[in-house]
Amino acid sequence: MPSYESSTASTGELASLDGTVAPAAETMVPAADDGLLRGDGAFEVIRVYGGRPFALADHLDRLERSARGLRLEQRFPRAELEREAPDLLAARKEGFDGSLRIVLTRGGRRLLLTEPLPPSPQRIRLGLVTFAPGRILDGVKSLSYAGNMLASRMARERGFDEALLVTPHGRVLEAPTASLFWVAEDGTLSTPPLSDHILASITRDRVMQLVEVRERSVTPDELTRATEAFLASTTREVQPVAAIEALELEGTGERTREAAGALRAYIAASVG
Repeated sequence: MPSYESSTASTGELASLDGTVAPAAETMVPAADDGLLRGDGAFEVIRVYGGRPFALADHLDRLERSARGLRLEQRFPRAELEREAPDLLAARKEGFDGSLRIVLTRGGRRLLLTEPLPPSPQRIRLGLVTFAPGRILDGVKSLSYAGNMLASRMARERGFDEALLVTPHGRVLEAPTASLFWVAEDGTLSTPPLSDHILASITRDRVMQLVEVRERSVTPDELTRATEAFLASTTREVQPVAAIEALELEGTGERTREAAGALRAYIAASVG
């Protein structure tokens, strides 16, 4: 088996399993854990800037709500996670810029992983994919993400970068791992409401605190008249949309630049 030093040097990424730090590639969850077998567990992904996690407390709050919603029997290990997250980031390397994933499994495992940021274009092209969110998981960020991942693959098969989820009744929701914002012809910036059964995104919430945003439902037809659009998420921050199906959006619009600048300034102040 490779040594800790050699494996860390080759991959860089580390994991903490129930408090024990080791190379991520050598960290194993038992095969019988229902987190693996059934996707029965909860997770969060936290952006890390220069070794400092952004909005860690908010992510842990949501993770606790998810664990409670899934009826995970074990006590929520907040104190352990608050201790292990900075310990893992300190072991990763000074100034680490990437993501921290936290997973709680049905089998009672507590897993933290450092990860590089996923590759993504500067401006993203979205293809519509029909999707029916499960009501029983409202407000829960669970490991059962197969439907979201399949939607992304289906959009890419059609030549797009990412999916934009639409209900069978024609209501636009979000991307599989990001919130949608769009600008109408009158200049109003809007985003779908949480009552449409979208994820209560922490980045979405920050954007809504920083710039003027209206919550309202939207149909694909109305979205074809948008003048700007962007996605917002932990890893993307604010990512301009270049196209939604046949709608081409030129450049990065004023409202998108405003939201991106406000969020970036807020993050810099928070982690600086």
